[in-house]
Amino acid sequence: MGIKWRHWAWPAAPLALALLAVTGCTSTSDSPADPSGAPSKAGASKSGAPAASVARVCAKPTAGPAKAPAGAVTVDPKVVGDLAAKTRSSPPNTTFWLRPGKHRLEPDRYAQVMTKKGNRYIGAPGAVLDGRKTNQYAFSGTATGVTISHLTVERFVAPNNEGVVNHDMADGWVIEHAKIQYNSGAGLMAGARQRVRASCLRDNGQYGMNAYKTGDSIEGLVVEGNEVVGNNTDDWERKNPGCGCTGGIKFWAVDGADIRGNWVHDNRGVGLWADNNNNDFRIENNVLEANDGAALMYETSYNAVVRNNTIRRNNWVDGRKGAKNGDDFPYATLYISEAGGEPRIKARTDKLEISRNVLENNWNGITLWENSDRFCNSPANTSTGYCTLLVKDTDRCKRPAIAKAPLLADCRWKTQRVDIHDNRFTLDKSVVKCAAQCGRMAVLSNYGTYPKWSPYKGERVAEAITHKQHNRWRDNVYRGPWSFVAENTDQKLDSGQWQGAPYQQDAGSTFTPRAGG
Repeated sequence: MGIKWRHWAWPAAPLALALLAVTGCTSTSDSPADPSGAPSKAGASKSGAPAASVARVCAKPTAGPAKAPAGAVTVDPKVVGDLAAKTRSSPPNTTFWLRPGKHRLEPDRYAQVMTKKGNRYIGAPGAVLDGRKTNQYAFSGTATGVTISHLTVERFVAPNNEGVVNHDMADGWVIEHAKIQYNSGAGLMAGARQRVRASCLRDNGQYGMNAYKTGDSIEGLVVEGNEVVGNNTDDWERKNPGCGCTGGIKFWAVDGADIRGNWVHDNRGVGLWADNNNNDFRIENNVLEANDGAALMYETSYNAVVRNNTIRRNNWVDGRKGAKNGDDFPYATLYISEAGGEPRIKARTDKLEISRNVLENNWNGITLWENSDRFCNSPANTSTGYCTLLVKDTDRCKRPAIAKAPLLADCRWKTQRVDIHDNRFTLDKSVVKCAAQCGRMAVLSNYGTYPKWSPYKGERVAEAITHKQHNRWRDNVYRGPWSFVAENTDQKLDSGQWQGAPYQQDAGSTFTPRAGG
């Protein structure tokens, strides 16, 4: 598409089949760490918050029952298609126990298990549902309340943006103690009130999970205690430059999500990416490390708490690539793009609060960004047909109405009410192996130029995000050679200038420039 991330982080629009085609810049390369390695030891924040625990699910999965539960239908791995056939012939709310061994579907690309309401699929130790690089989907259908546990699902070949498990985005599913790995597309799709617990989402071709549902109706999503590792093995950014369709987990228009206690690491692209009209997220007690791109992107979204996470060695690939190409934009480990707190939208918080996190040896820290040219009805907004959650009718955002209140404010996603406090930022350039551009915090925008009828031209947005939208750093600890960027990439500041007028950021914070380790 030819426009770099610095101008706008590309969002997406549904395809004809209502599947998510997300966009952004998540360039890919060799991962900076071995996905099979042990997690780094987590530290403690300035406030003394406990270190985040790590979900080592892929290496130490919890085994399923060795005997069939009472009343369960037993599935025989020696019979090709036995699982799908017994699902068809059994009533809803049936429990299926898959014997040890490799279970196979019929050798047809569209052979799949069409679930029924309340079905439970439980794997014995060593039970694997193997798509043999032939079947596209494993578990499909719109039935609610389905449970999949203690089962390995692997080698399915879902198309790009589609998923293998819960392909049709049904509601109320529970996926727990499962291994979903080595598939094309997304290992897992999501529906409303879905619970994904203690599972391994590993080495899938595009995403570990694509949290998108037709009609934008996902709410109450829980992702807890999972290991999300090595996803985007098909390197979609290389196949489709600028697509932004890669990473560990992608969230689209999710209202209410708890993302806690996960180990998200070594993904080729972004670790966690909330893109377009997400709201009310709590992202806490996770370990986010060694992802090629940002650990977390929160984009054109609202109201979130990001706290008590251990975040280290992220963005080495994408950050270094930008610097090598001469791009001065502060590519960030926590990238907040046109996202912030909005009291008029119901949530558990009315801010975007980033607190009590440990960020160690990442490529850059936190960037707050707002693209002046990106707003509802602008050609620069690639979320075709989407507007902010404050304006339901995109067509209202045009001249002359957009030039006046309330649409002047409500037609754009704004990076506002971001409260960054009590975090610890540590940088040792000898570990990151960088000379410059890897130790920056930033709050900035571009100069508004487009389209001709835009009411946001010039420095209007840059001044607002920097001085008027209640974005605040405070009470943080900095160790290492950190610098700061404000308003635009030309405004490069040291800690004294950052704390002084007119920026007055990081009140109560401490800086130890030579203590990088």
